[in-house]
Amino acid sequence: MVASAVTRDHHKYPLAGLLNLFVTYIVWGSTYLFIRLAVREGAGWGPFWLGASRVLAAAPILFAFCWIRGVRLKPTRAELGIVAATGVLMWVAGNGGVNWAEQRVDSGLAALIVGTMPIWVALMESLIDRRPPSLFLTLSLVVGFAGLVVLTYPMLADGVGSDFFGVLAIVFAAFSWGIGTIVINRRPVALDPVVISAWQQLAGGVGFTAIALLVGEAMPRPTPVAWGAWAYLVVFGSLLAYTSFVYAIKLLPATVVMPRHTASGPAPPMMSGLIALTSMMAIGPPSMMLTVPVRNSTTALYPSRTIAGRSIDRVSSTRQAGSR
Repeated sequence: MVASAVTRDHHKYPLAGLLNLFVTYIVWGSTYLFIRLAVREGAGWGPFWLGASRVLAAAPILFAFCWIRGVRLKPTRAELGIVAATGVLMWVAGNGGVNWAEQRVDSGLAALIVGTMPIWVALMESLIDRRPPSLFLTLSLVVGFAGLVVLTYPMLADGVGSDFFGVLAIVFAAFSWGIGTIVINRRPVALDPVVISAWQQLAGGVGFTAIALLVGEAMPRPTPVAWGAWAYLVVFGSLLAYTSFVYAIKLLPATVVMPRHTASGPAPPMMSGLIALTSMMAIGPPSMMLTVPVRNSTTALYPSRTIAGRSIDRVSSTRQAGSR
C-alpha cells in the first residue's frame, strides 16, 4: 500500500517493491505477539473466529479504498480462482494454523518455526525450476535463520510451552503460506495489489467462518486486551503489512521477498511489539497486567518481568493452576 505497482525489471528490483517489503519487514513480525494475546487462555478469542473477524473487517475497507480510487474490483473467473485459492492457502491454512498453534506453542517458538518458510519456498522453487538455489540465496537463508535462532534462544533456553500437534500445525502453516506465495508470484493477476489483498482476505474470511462453524468453536467474548490485540491485527496486520506484502510479492521474486519477510531477523518488529504491548498494559487493570505474557517472539532479548524475584509468567501460571 506504500506505492503503486510498477513493471518488474528482472535486472533491477523496483523501488516500490522494496519499500513495501520494508513495511512488511517492520510490521509483520509483531503480529505473533498480538495473536498470542488474543488466543491465550481466558482472552476470549478462538483461533478461527479471530482469523475470520480480522480479515472480514479489513476486506470491506480495502474494497472501499479501491472503489474510491476507481480501480477495477471485479476479477475474471481465472483471476478469482487464483486469489481465492491463495487466500485460503495463506490465510486459512497459513495464518489459521499459527492462530490455532499459539494456543499450545509459545510465540517465540512459533516465530522460529515460521522462519523456516523461506527454506520451503527456495526448495519448492528449485524443484519447479529444476535447478538448485544459488550460493548467495543459500547463505542468506542460513544466516537469516541463524539470526532468528540467536534472537529467540534466551527465551527457548528458559523453557517453552509446546506440544507435538502445535509444532506440526506451524510447520503446515509455513508450508501452506509458501505455496500460496509461489502461486501468486508465478501466476500474477492483472488486478491492483490492494484489490488482490481484499479478495484474498474475503476468501480467507469465508474459509475461517466455515471451519469455526464446522468445529463448533465458541463465539468470541474478548477481554479488553484481546480487543486491543484484534484491532492491532486488523490495522497493522491485515490492512498495512499484508497488503504491503502483496505489493512486494507482485513486484519482486518470491526468493527475494521470503527471506526478508520471515528470516532476516525480528529486531524492528521487536520494538513495535514492545511499544504497543507497553501501551496496552498501561491502560489495563492490574490483574490484566499480571497475566500478559512478555516472553515471546518480539521480546526474546529481554528477561521476563518479575514480582519479588518471581517471573510474572510463572506467577500467572501458578495462580491459574491453583484456581482449577
